Amino acid sequence: MSFARISAVLALPFVLVAANPFSAAAPRPHTVDKAHSQINFIAESRLIDARGHFETWDATISLDPQNMAASSVSLSIDAASIDTRVERRDGHLKSADFFDVEKFPKITFVSTAVRPKTANTLDIEGNLTIRGTTKRIVIPASMVFYEAGTGRFRGEFVIKRKEYGVAYDSNVNPIKDDVTVQWDFAINDPAAKK
Repeated sequence: MSFARISAVLALPFVLVAANPFSAAAPRPHTVDKAHSQINFIAESRLIDARGHFETWDATISLDPQNMAASSVSLSIDAASIDTRVERRDGHLKSADFFDVEKFPKITFVSTAVRPKTANTLDIEGNLTIRGTTKRIVIPASMVFYEAGTGRFRGEFVIKRKEYGVAYDSNVNPIKDDVTVQWDFAINDPAAKK
């Protein structure tokens, strides 16, 4: 076999990789810009809807913009950081009637699959754990934009609080089982800035 033929055979794998843009891509760690990110919720009740957010949380995001299905996310929320702008209500929400933060300090979500739906929407499937109870859920996500390693993703979904043991209710002020969760994350790839 000639030298030219040998060189061509050895070069073939590299040509194939270059011809397939997805084979060369890989999920990259992204950081969350906390100043432009939030996790909010709305719990409806007879007297007034409780609208609040969690102040303290961390997310680990690995994103491949060329192949979103290869991406992943995990989230850890400090349950005691709940804030509804009413101190007395926050204290009750932290108690054993609701989140029982002394026994269950963290609310967590770990993705198991990311499924693109359209160019700008996807479903994030994974395990949500609240008060020690884990349920498989699907979180819809919309990509507002993603450019040069910087992007914004957001979504809204509903969970049934009683399925997670957050079952307290009141005859005077009954609370709906459905709780709406709204999230909005600004993220960036640190390597893209170099």
